Amino acid sequence: MTSTVSTSDRANSPPTGHPRRRLLAAAIALACLGVLALSVDLDVARWCKAGHIPKEIMRFLNFSEVFAHGIGVATLLLTAAVLDPTLAGRRATPSFSILPVSRDFVRMAMTAFAGGIMANLIKETLVDRIRPRAADLATAASSLATFGDSIAANIISHSDANSFPSGHAAVAAGFAAALSWKYPRGAWLFVALATAAAAQRVASSAHYPSDVLLGAAVGLVGAALLLGNSKPESTTGNTTTSLVPR
Repeated sequence: MTSTVSTSDRANSPPTGHPRRRLLAAAIALACLGVLALSVDLDVARWCKAGHIPKEIMRFLNFSEVFAHGIGVATLLLTAAVLDPTLAGRRATPSFSILPVSRDFVRMAMTAFAGGIMANLIKETLVDRIRPRAADLATAASSLATFGDSIAANIISHSDANSFPSGHAAVAAGFAAALSWKYPRGAWLFVALATAAAAQRVASSAHYPSDVLLGAAVGLVGAALLLGNSKPESTTGNTTTSLVPR
């Protein structure tokens, strides 16, 4: 008996190796870039706040925020569950307790939101940083001046002092990791959408570059902890064909 695997099967199969190690390596790389980005935070924030970004690009970036917003991510996960029977606990896929969803769905949802929760805990308990939209950037001598409230100019809500790290970027990174884990063929698209969502936070003067880079790092750490080196319990579109010589 000769067993062969179709091209579709290979494309959809989870990557081999050590996913947790790769996620942690990516998180470390993003964290290092985040530290380096402190040197350009003010220049980028001033440029974005001056409205130099073309309207059509800004429109696309604003649309991409759905990939990083809690309600948007929940809607996309629900859509995936409707389209993919293996996420809804159908077709002999193990369900999660009494919920009509699979363990894969629960793991993906937890991975998507874990980074955002971790980022929010950091900004609420450890670090205060004035968002670009609420800061008097002209008076800031360096990016370190954005920490605390010394250059606060227009504080409207408590959120204006919670710029670091970006919860949106953390959710986007975790969601991209979860989707890539389940649907590896679309990994490039998920990474691109997460990048656009993170860029939107900088372009809209909600965050500095270092905020989104370190936020994304937090999201990948959460993904590494929750996904580990496991593989999805079920994968759609995978068919193995056995050819029996006659």
